[in-house]
Amino acid sequence: MTSLSAKAETFLSLHRPGAPAVLPTVWDAWSANLAADAGFSALTVGSHPVADSLGRADNEGMTFDELLGRVRDITAAVDVPVSIDIESGYGEEPARLVEGLLDAGAVGLNIEDTVHGEGGRLRSPEEHADVVRALRQAADAAGVHLVVNARTDLFLRGDGDASDRVDRAIARLQLATDAGADVLYPVGRHDDATLRRLTGELPLPVNAIALPGEDDPATFAAAGVGRISFGPFLQAALATEAQRLLARWK
Repeated sequence: MTSLSAKAETFLSLHRPGAPAVLPTVWDAWSANLAADAGFSALTVGSHPVADSLGRADNEGMTFDELLGRVRDITAAVDVPVSIDIESGYGEEPARLVEGLLDAGAVGLNIEDTVHGEGGRLRSPEEHADVVRALRQAADAAGVHLVVNARTDLFLRGDGDASDRVDRAIARLQLATDAGADVLYPVGRHDDATLRRLTGELPLPVNAIALPGEDDPATFAAAGVGRISFGPFLQAALATEAQRLLARWK
């Protein structure tokens, strides 16, 4: 897996706080080609957009094998590094997740701490760190430095008291760092002060989510972000434009 390993190392090197990698979130070969042809050097595959494209629900409404089928389509279509949102892991063992992703040509993953297959419960910080550790160990055993983006849904869910939510997110993501994560993803739309605190106190590059038609890329760089992705918002923006065009023909 020499070429895949080299692609993973290239992908990791793109994550530079203050000069963030912008990774358009894609869902099929068409959207991947659109982003790659626009000059982006790496891509993410979002679970929500993929699920929508398959007529499935987000939050693991599709199977891991269905996701892998789409990943293979994407990696066959583009030469740039591709990272995959694997939600909370689809109930699969970490070794199976890593094996499937590498076999499909992916070099990175997002792993959430919301367990969709168990009523949407939130993993404890230690449990989530254990998952990250097992993914890192499986990737190391395969000889590829799969780029692990450890995500916490604390902000998205609004769990607990807002007054200490940032503290709890930082503590949770610090454990993920110690377990072998490469990137940290406190998913949510943060004000500038919160985002700067997260990037200032967390020891690894921070992934921020952006609205492609509204946000200013420079604000994320100034806040020290290391990675920008779009979640479901690129697909949603394209859908809005398509609806506008189609409405002319009703």
